[in-house]
Amino acid sequence: MPDDRTRPHVLMMSEITADGKLTLKRGASSKRLMKFMAPETEVLLHETRATCDAIMVGSNTIRIDNSFLTVRYIEGKSPIRVIPSSDASLPPDANVLKPDAPTVIAVSARAPADRVAALRAKGVDVIVAGDEHVDLPLLMQRLVEDYGVRRMMIEGGPTLNWHMLHHRLVDEIRLIHLPFIVGGEDTPSLVGGMRIDSEEEMIRLSLKAHYLCGTNLVTEYDVVYP
Repeated sequence: MPDDRTRPHVLMMSEITADGKLTLKRGASSKRLMKFMAPETEVLLHETRATCDAIMVGSNTIRIDNSFLTVRYIEGKSPIRVIPSSDASLPPDANVLKPDAPTVIAVSARAPADRVAALRAKGVDVIVAGDEHVDLPLLMQRLVEDYGVRRMMIEGGPTLNWHMLHHRLVDEIRLIHLPFIVGGEDTPSLVGGMRIDSEEEMIRLSLKAHYLCGTNLVTEYDVVYP
């Protein structure tokens, strides 16, 4: 468990196919696969959201999926939506800009002022965390200090997942396994951008639970950093 004065406890949660893919193909919405999740697993996803102070996805996921990131299938409070977007390039009609839950957009200092102003006009908080790109460790610190975030989940794509793991900011991983194989060399998988040269560089996981939720296998891991 991290020191709660410096960053939140972070759970990465995702659905994946049997061959580790997140979507049918590059650029396709993950919702096309998520519709095959068992109803019980959809409830689990929203139950998990309700236990968290914040939920984070990358800006590319917002552009492709146009997610709401709210709690809808159970009674519970929706978490703060956190979207890193270095250049503040979110679509103006994105669902996360609606007032149904609080939203924080993290940008870099190079983000164009007119884009930042347009986001703020939507009623969301925009914070600067980094010079050229969003500094994720700094963002985690700001979420604790400025918003009281103690527990956060990520429902990100492969790029955000990789950067969060690379910075050692993920504590747990929960995977919903879908009984499909989609293949494809460039089809996005759980983690992208990972280039390692030796076994010593692998990010190791410790399995702590596995169970059926409806018809879906769910596995839970602690992340074990070297």
